[in-house]
Amino acid sequence: MYPYEKYLGEVLIDERTLQTRVAELGKQISVDYADCEDMLLICILKGGVMFLVDVTRHISVPHEIDFLAVSSYGKGARETTGNVRIDMDLTANVTDRHVLIVEDIVDSGHTLRFVMDVLLARRPASLKLCTLLNKPTKRQVEIPVDYVGFEIENKFVFGYGLDLDEKFRNLPFIGVVKPDAF
Repeated sequence: MYPYEKYLGEVLIDERTLQTRVAELGKQISVDYADCEDMLLICILKGGVMFLVDVTRHISVPHEIDFLAVSSYGKGARETTGNVRIDMDLTANVTDRHVLIVEDIVDSGHTLRFVMDVLLARRPASLKLCTLLNKPTKRQVEIPVDYVGFEIENKFVFGYGLDLDEKFRNLPFIGVVKPDAF
């Protein structure tokens, strides 16, 4: 038995399905940004890292990457606290650049609304959002999501960058946590 198995209720999205969809997203982004010479991908840490690494391999237009760490969850929390803060800011200047936020999951929308407002104040040429997972039924704040890997139900998920109390980000699939396991 692997350590994660005691938490795993089901595999929601297997590795092959994930990788196929990530490749499709990268190709679509390449088409949409074909004429762009100043593209910047901003990865929201920590959960977006695996998705960023894989999707950037499929983006054929020149681009840079940078990282932004924000938090709204406490340790072991399954729900956002609603108080969003920047833990690590960008090193790149976004002014007049075509910015694409790369995020692991959009649920309530509070964190992404905060991030988008901060970035819009820095005057990018354009600002779009790419998320691996989207939970539209959980949305409390309207967020324009331009690229969606998968729409999922309101389930507590982990793997492929998403953590379970900071563990199991390394799993190559998205799993659903057993209701009574955590």
